[in-house]
Amino acid sequence: MPTLKTYDLFISHAWFYSKGYDRVVELLKDASNFSWRNYSVPEHDPVVDPNTDVGRRKLTSELDDQIRPVNCFLVIAGMYATYKYWIQKEVEIAQSYDKPIIGLIPWGQEKTPAYIQEASDEMVNWNTNSIVSAIRTYSI
Repeated sequence: MPTLKTYDLFISHAWFYSKGYDRVVELLKDASNFSWRNYSVPEHDPVVDPNTDVGRRKLTSELDDQIRPVNCFLVIAGMYATYKYWIQKEVEIAQSYDKPIIGLIPWGQEKTPAYIQEASDEMVNWNTNSIVSAIRTYSI
Protein backbone atom coordinates (compact mmCIF):
# COMPACT_ATOMS: atom_id res chain seq x y z
CA MET A 1 0.00 0.00 0.00
CA PRO A 2 1.34 3.50 -0.81
CA THR A 3 2.40 5.80 2.00
CA LEU A 4 -0.41 8.01 3.28
CA LYS A 5 -0.13 11.76 3.06
CA THR A 6 0.19 13.28 6.51
CA TYR A 7 -2.07 16.32 6.86
CA ASP A 8 -0.94 19.19 9.05
CA LEU A 9 -4.07 20.57 10.71
CA PHE A 10 -4.99 23.42 13.02
CA ILE A 11 -8.26 22.94 14.92
CA SER A 12 -9.65 26.25 16.11
CA HIS A 13 -11.71 26.11 19.28
CA ALA A 14 -12.61 27.99 22.44
CA TRP A 15 -10.71 26.62 25.43
CA PHE A 16 -13.83 27.04 27.58
CA TYR A 17 -15.60 24.60 25.23
CA SER A 18 -12.75 22.10 24.93
CA LYS A 19 -14.97 18.99 24.88
CA GLY A 20 -15.78 19.67 21.21
CA TYR A 21 -12.10 20.02 20.42
CA ASP A 22 -11.33 16.77 22.23
CA ARG A 23 -14.07 15.00 20.28
CA VAL A 24 -12.74 16.23 16.91
CA VAL A 25 -9.26 15.01 17.86
CA GLU A 26 -10.71 11.59 18.70
CA LEU A 27 -12.68 11.45 15.44
CA LEU A 28 -9.50 12.18 13.46
CA LYS A 29 -7.42 9.70 15.47
CA ASP A 30 -10.01 7.01 14.79
CA ALA A 31 -10.20 7.70 11.04
CA SER A 32 -9.11 4.79 8.87
CA ASN A 33 -6.22 5.36 6.46
CA PHE A 34 -5.76 8.93 7.63
CA SER A 35 -2.56 10.42 9.01
CA TRP A 36 -2.37 13.88 10.55
CA ARG A 37 -0.40 16.18 12.84
CA ASN A 38 -2.05 18.55 15.28
CA TYR A 39 -0.81 22.15 15.19
CA SER A 40 -3.42 23.40 17.70
CA VAL A 41 -2.87 24.39 21.31
CA PRO A 42 -5.12 22.43 23.67
CA GLU A 43 -6.48 23.99 26.85
CA HIS A 44 -4.01 22.20 29.09
CA ASP A 45 -1.05 23.64 27.18
CA PRO A 46 -1.72 27.34 26.56
CA VAL A 47 1.07 29.32 24.93
CA VAL A 48 0.65 32.59 26.91
CA ASP A 49 -1.84 34.55 29.01
CA PRO A 50 -4.16 36.17 26.44
CA ASN A 51 -5.53 38.66 29.00
CA THR A 52 -2.58 41.06 28.83
CA ASP A 53 -1.38 43.31 26.00
CA VAL A 54 1.94 41.48 25.83
CA GLY A 55 0.14 38.14 25.98
CA ARG A 56 -2.25 39.09 23.15
CA ARG A 57 0.64 40.13 20.90
CA LYS A 58 2.61 37.00 21.78
CA LEU A 59 -0.42 34.71 21.29
CA THR A 60 -1.21 36.31 17.92
CA SER A 61 2.39 35.71 16.84
CA GLU A 62 2.32 32.12 18.11
CA LEU A 63 -0.99 31.45 16.33
CA ASP A 64 0.48 32.85 13.13
CA ASP A 65 3.44 30.48 13.49
CA GLN A 66 1.11 27.53 14.08
CA ILE A 67 -1.33 28.26 11.25
CA ARG A 68 1.19 29.25 8.56
CA PRO A 69 2.51 25.69 7.85
CA VAL A 70 -0.81 23.78 7.95
CA ASN A 71 -2.54 22.11 5.02
CA CYS A 72 -6.01 22.85 6.36
CA PHE A 73 -7.70 24.88 9.09
CA LEU A 74 -10.68 23.38 10.95
CA VAL A 75 -13.05 25.51 13.00
CA ILE A 76 -15.76 24.22 15.28
CA ALA A 77 -18.82 26.29 14.36
CA GLY A 78 -20.50 26.38 17.76
CA MET A 79 -22.67 29.41 18.42
CA TYR A 80 -20.28 30.38 21.23
CA ALA A 81 -17.80 31.17 18.45
CA THR A 82 -19.83 34.29 17.63
CA TYR A 83 -18.48 35.82 20.83
CA LYS A 84 -14.94 34.57 20.75
CA TYR A 85 -12.29 37.08 19.71
CA TRP A 86 -9.55 34.47 19.36
CA ILE A 87 -11.49 32.18 17.06
CA GLN A 88 -12.15 35.13 14.76
CA LYS A 89 -8.45 36.06 14.95
CA GLU A 90 -7.46 32.50 14.00
CA VAL A 91 -9.86 32.54 11.04
CA GLU A 92 -8.36 35.84 9.88
CA ILE A 93 -4.84 34.42 10.12
CA ALA A 94 -5.88 31.34 8.12
CA GLN A 95 -7.46 33.59 5.49
CA SER A 96 -4.31 35.73 5.29
CA TYR A 97 -2.39 32.60 4.20
CA ASP A 98 -5.19 31.39 1.91
CA LYS A 99 -5.58 28.24 3.99
CA PRO A 100 -8.60 26.09 3.22
CA ILE A 101 -11.12 26.44 6.02
CA ILE A 102 -13.49 23.64 7.00
CA GLY A 103 -16.36 24.57 9.31
CA LEU A 104 -17.47 21.76 11.62
CA ILE A 105 -21.15 21.82 12.54
CA PRO A 106 -21.51 20.47 16.08
CA TRP A 107 -23.74 17.43 16.37
CA GLY A 108 -27.41 18.40 16.60
CA GLN A 109 -26.78 22.12 16.03
CA GLU A 110 -28.93 23.89 13.45
CA LYS A 111 -27.42 27.39 13.51
CA THR A 112 -23.79 28.31 12.98
CA PRO A 113 -22.03 31.70 13.16
CA ALA A 114 -22.31 33.62 9.89
CA TYR A 115 -18.62 34.60 9.83
CA ILE A 116 -17.61 30.93 9.96
CA GLN A 117 -20.06 30.02 7.18
CA GLU A 118 -18.73 32.85 5.02
CA ALA A 119 -15.06 32.03 5.67
CA SER A 120 -15.38 28.27 5.17
CA ASP A 121 -14.65 26.47 1.94
CA GLU A 122 -17.10 23.85 3.19
CA MET A 123 -19.31 23.32 6.23
CA VAL A 124 -19.44 19.65 7.23
CA ASN A 125 -21.42 17.57 9.66
CA TRP A 126 -19.95 16.24 12.87
CA ASN A 127 -18.73 12.85 11.71
CA THR A 128 -15.40 11.35 10.75
CA ASN A 129 -16.16 10.64 7.09
CA SER A 130 -17.41 14.17 6.35
CA ILE A 131 -14.48 15.81 8.10
CA VAL A 132 -11.79 13.60 6.53
CA SER A 133 -13.35 13.89 3.08
CA ALA A 134 -13.34 17.70 3.27
CA ILE A 135 -9.72 17.72 4.51
CA ARG A 136 -8.66 15.52 1.61
CA THR A 137 -10.61 17.62 -0.90
CA TYR A 138 -9.43 21.07 0.19
CA SER A 139 -5.98 20.62 1.75
CA ILE A 140 -3.06 22.35 0.14
